[in-house]
Amino acid sequence: MIVEKTALLPVSADEAFALITEPDRLRRWLTVSARVDLRAGGEFRWTLTPMAVAVGTIIEVDPGRRLVLGFGWEDSPDSRMDTVVITIEPVDGGTLVRLVHDGLPADKGEGVLEGWTHFFERLERAAAAGDAGPDEWAAAPERLDPLTSANATLAVLQHVLRGLGEDDLGKSTPCTEFTVGQLETHLRGSLTSLASLAGGTLAPAPAGDLESRIAEAARQAVETWMRRGLEGTVQAGPQELPAAFAAGILSVEFLVHAWDFASATGRKVTVSDEVATYVLGLAEQIVTPELRESAGFGPAIPISEDAPVLDRLVAFSGRVV
Repeated sequence: MIVEKTALLPVSADEAFALITEPDRLRRWLTVSARVDLRAGGEFRWTLTPMAVAVGTIIEVDPGRRLVLGFGWEDSPDSRMDTVVITIEPVDGGTLVRLVHDGLPADKGEGVLEGWTHFFERLERAAAAGDAGPDEWAAAPERLDPLTSANATLAVLQHVLRGLGEDDLGKSTPCTEFTVGQLETHLRGSLTSLASLAGGTLAPAPAGDLESRIAEAARQAVETWMRRGLEGTVQAGPQELPAAFAAGILSVEFLVHAWDFASATGRKVTVSDEVATYVLGLAEQIVTPELRESAGFGPAIPISEDAPVLDRLVAFSGRVV
């Protein structure tokens, strides 16, 4: 079975090609995170939603004109790869992007068409406005666990950071000892430690803006944990921790610090109640009285039980809402 979609974008062919190949652009309409080795024989990994990760091989790449992918799903029991061909053609008024997804079993066609329809609508918005905005498909995963929650909260954090510049780095955050730039350094340090618990290391920070630097560090940390999984325990210094407990720290870091960055820069945090409630539950397990003292958390701030869930999470972390 074949699925086809087209989109007319008000941008040049080169910009259209960047939108479908560059991780920084892909995050604006298609992915939570993306890794792309853009060459024939290179691999790609796209976290499309917190529960759906597309993986495969780049079969052909003709910059500005054509991209051919061997397309499959991470952890799928079916090792079969479909073929996705994306062509780019300059036309009056912009660039026509055409996608052909071939090799689908008949029972998968309807779902794949729904998916590409959703994402091509977002592609059109991103091309017109620079960003399609938060994706409702990433907002409330059907199954929440420490890893799907990490992807969902990473999406929240990245939307807060999008568009922030170097002139924002000196602004004060609710973490009284940190400016925005210092909070970036702190978060990268936390991600380095969390990745090491799962047996990984972070590559040096890439060039780029604040969002790009944090997004790439976070992608590496979450991907390391997704490879490792939630079974068993991990060694944290002299302590042995349940792996699921340690992985849960990612979501707390992403969502609480999303609020910190937003408060410092006048941004809004857009998060579903389902995800915020889940992360509050994680925080209540992770932030013990002992950890508050050793990790620099302030005492929990009293707040009404009727307050929004995000506000209750922030207050629990010791921040004044």
